[in-house]
Amino acid sequence: MLRFDPFTELDALSRYLQGADRTTSASGPRFMPMDLCKVDDHYLLTADLPGADPGSIDVSVDNGVLTVSAHRTARMSEDNAQWLATERFSGTYRRQVSLGEGVDPARITAQYANGVLTVTIPMAEVAKPRRIEVDHLDGSREISATTG
Repeated sequence: MLRFDPFTELDALSRYLQGADRTTSASGPRFMPMDLCKVDDHYLLTADLPGADPGSIDVSVDNGVLTVSAHRTARMSEDNAQWLATERFSGTYRRQVSLGEGVDPARITAQYANGVLTVTIPMAEVAKPRRIEVDHLDGSREISATTG
């Protein structure tokens, strides 16, 4: 079902009057939806990037900030095409996530399949829960404690 959204039409008209191309954003990179969860000893970030050019996907870490960016090329239109709706964005997508000190940036991996980018962010060894043995010097018994 198609619904008329007057705000979308006003946005399109505003971009047209400002001379902006329909395939670019005057305000900068587009937003990409993502999920982030902790699984065992790593974090898992999944981001929707349908139609992104696989060679344009970039995942980087700098000063504790993970940056994901990608680009989706605009569809080439026919000269005589009359667009009735243009809701599929093209252009640059970017998302940044601050990493805590408890991750190992050197072991981050990324995979892109079926329009979804999956980034695995391992926890640093020092941040993982560990068991510490407590020795009592009185000789009566040994007590164990768990941290984390």
